[in-house]
Amino acid sequence: MSEALAKQKTIAKDVSLKGVGLHTGAEVTMTFKPAPENHGYQFKRVDLEGMPVIAADASLVTNTQRGTNLEKGDVSIQTTEHVLAACVGLEVDNLIIELNASEPPIMDGSSKFFVEALENAGIIEQEAERDEYVVKEIITYRDEETGSEIILMPADEYQVTTMVDFGTKVLGTQNASISNLSEFKSEISDSRTFSFLHEIEMLLEHGLIKGGDLNNAIVYVDKELSQSTMEKLKVAFNKDNISVKPNGILDNLTLHHANEAARHKLLDVIGDLALVGTRLKGKIIANKPGHFVNTQFAKKLQKIIKNERRNYVPDVDLHAKPVKDINQIMEMLPHRPPFLLVDRILELTEKHVIGVKNVTMNEPFFVGHFPGSPVMPGVLQIEAMAQTGGILVLSTVPDPENYLTYLLKIDNVRYKHQVVPGDTLIFKLDLIAPIRRGICVMQAKAYANGKLVSEAEIMAQIVKVKNN
Repeated sequence: MSEALAKQKTIAKDVSLKGVGLHTGAEVTMTFKPAPENHGYQFKRVDLEGMPVIAADASLVTNTQRGTNLEKGDVSIQTTEHVLAACVGLEVDNLIIELNASEPPIMDGSSKFFVEALENAGIIEQEAERDEYVVKEIITYRDEETGSEIILMPADEYQVTTMVDFGTKVLGTQNASISNLSEFKSEISDSRTFSFLHEIEMLLEHGLIKGGDLNNAIVYVDKELSQSTMEKLKVAFNKDNISVKPNGILDNLTLHHANEAARHKLLDVIGDLALVGTRLKGKIIANKPGHFVNTQFAKKLQKIIKNERRNYVPDVDLHAKPVKDINQIMEMLPHRPPFLLVDRILELTEKHVIGVKNVTMNEPFFVGHFPGSPVMPGVLQIEAMAQTGGILVLSTVPDPENYLTYLLKIDNVRYKHQVVPGDTLIFKLDLIAPIRRGICVMQAKAYANGKLVSEAEIMAQIVKVKNN
């Protein structure tokens, strides 16, 4: 049997944090709440009428000037990246994130406190399998104006490498990498946001850093610190004295890592790419990343995934040794030629099965359907899918030869393309719900020539044959 996907996860109980928003300066309480399977990440504004919800969705990104901001109608969520990075870094799939303001608390400028809160709530496994996009070919996005570029390539794990170069002596060139999400907590989560002195001056002048203090941002001094600027910083950060350390940062903080800036950029990449809405199996290489290029890439990737899934065809090797050949199929199914309509089983797990039928002109139904224009009847396509599904459900009992499979119901049947002699039909059936009392409900799809040709929801039951 093929290896099953990992299960989705959420948290066991509610957990709250309090702090201030970096740019708004507003006091805010944020509460992580458990969410059901296939829910994803959703922000909920409990301070607004109707408690509107905004999904963590790349298509809702409207502004990336000082963080990644989402908008839906008149409702907005600001600086989402640090919170979402913690969720992805701990491999939590489903969460409701309640806020009583527009911006999560900045805390210390990293994801550390969000990671601690989620772990304190307890991370629990759910029944549904995790949705994962397996990268098969290189996908890129480049911003010609800044030279920023993101590359996504095939890999066995979700891996991220960031390379930053700010063209300043004080920071220079830095790199950071993780080869597995399990490294996020220890290697990345405590890396704090940073800014340059010239940016801090501009933000202070425009009142855009009301919640900032010298405990939630590393300030790199990339210009001479004038007396007037020093006085402004003293007032803004409520400090009696401010000076510059030998390593070129203001004296409020000690770096957690020599390459903390690159690590924080990696944190941002993970948080921003959470907006794709699907776990990734591939390696990200981000050169000079920022919220704009991150979210533009997320939007591009989201469209690619949606298009691929709309035109999805199971990626199987028709020449590989089958999981079950025709003789093994006949040991499980009571059907016999000319009514045995599946030739091979290529994949079989607890939740899905993939089978194959080679359609030839020798099929007896072509004699009358139709002379001069042979077309495989749609009802036989459904029957072939049902037989393939029979292998899935019969594989759950130790003695399948003592059972028969009966169709109970067929819903939402659609035929999209004709099936003719010479076609190779690929059937994929997925359990919609767990099998109970021998009854299973499956989503069934048939493909040929790289296209979906028919689909249906099939309910069937296996019944033990009475021994005479």
